[in-house]
Amino acid sequence: MTRTVYLNGDYLPEDEAKVSVFDRSFLMADGVYEVTSVLGGKLIDFNGHLVRLERSLNELDMEKPEAFDELLEIHRKLVELNDIEDGLIYLQVSRGSAGDRDFAFPDPELVKPTLVLFTQNKPGLADSPAAQAGIKIISIEDIRWGRRDIKTVQLLYPSMGKMMAKKAGCDDAWMVEDGAVTEGTSNNAYIVKGGKIITRHLSTDILHGITRAAVLRFAREAQMEVEERAFTIEEAQDADEAFITSASSFVMPVVEIDGKPLGDGAPGSVALRLREIYLDESRKVAI
Repeated sequence: MTRTVYLNGDYLPEDEAKVSVFDRSFLMADGVYEVTSVLGGKLIDFNGHLVRLERSLNELDMEKPEAFDELLEIHRKLVELNDIEDGLIYLQVSRGSAGDRDFAFPDPELVKPTLVLFTQNKPGLADSPAAQAGIKIISIEDIRWGRRDIKTVQLLYPSMGKMMAKKAGCDDAWMVEDGAVTEGTSNNAYIVKGGKIITRHLSTDILHGITRAAVLRFAREAQMEVEERAFTIEEAQDADEAFITSASSFVMPVVEIDGKPLGDGAPGSVALRLREIYLDESRKVAI
């Protein structure tokens, strides 16, 4: 079945949706994005993603697309049109196309943002076998730009990190700067030691994860101890367990870091419990 996508006010077959070669997302990576999970035909953490999208736009002095206030309706329509039970909705806003290439921003009165949304069908998204087996990660140097808190489409280095991990026979990479872990290539990073959950504090160094915020809230409500601070790879290797969070992987246990198994080499109880809590509670309030 051909997917229906959304482009600047129109619902189109994917092979009919066209964006200008002069669009700034293509030429300058001048765009932001969000990914929202769909479980049981409903949107997970939608409001959080919308708030972060608005923040990203503001941080880049980018205009909201005209359909900003209709985004919930658009998401729901795409779920319906593409018959998505479990999956993802990708949303991207760019500064648009001025009809030529220029480093200077185009006049927002003359050039409107480009808004694109499309779905990805992922049956059984919440039942990933990886969640039961755990994932293996490597560490790599973090050489990204300094505003990782803005969810931009500048994803070349994270993509390279994924490929480095794949080449090493692993699943993902944690990035390290000044001796401390910042985050994964597309996720936030955590370790557990003595029952305490440790994750890097919020700053411009990491993405302010929507799933991160929810998981930490649920952890505290479950009387789990949380400490927000930086940690090293060596500290992670000595931890009892580790995990990542993201909109598409929810809570995913980590069982090996740079070739060293964590604990007994199996997913830890804290990560598995948090995954269960997150999925249960998120489904209750999905829209």
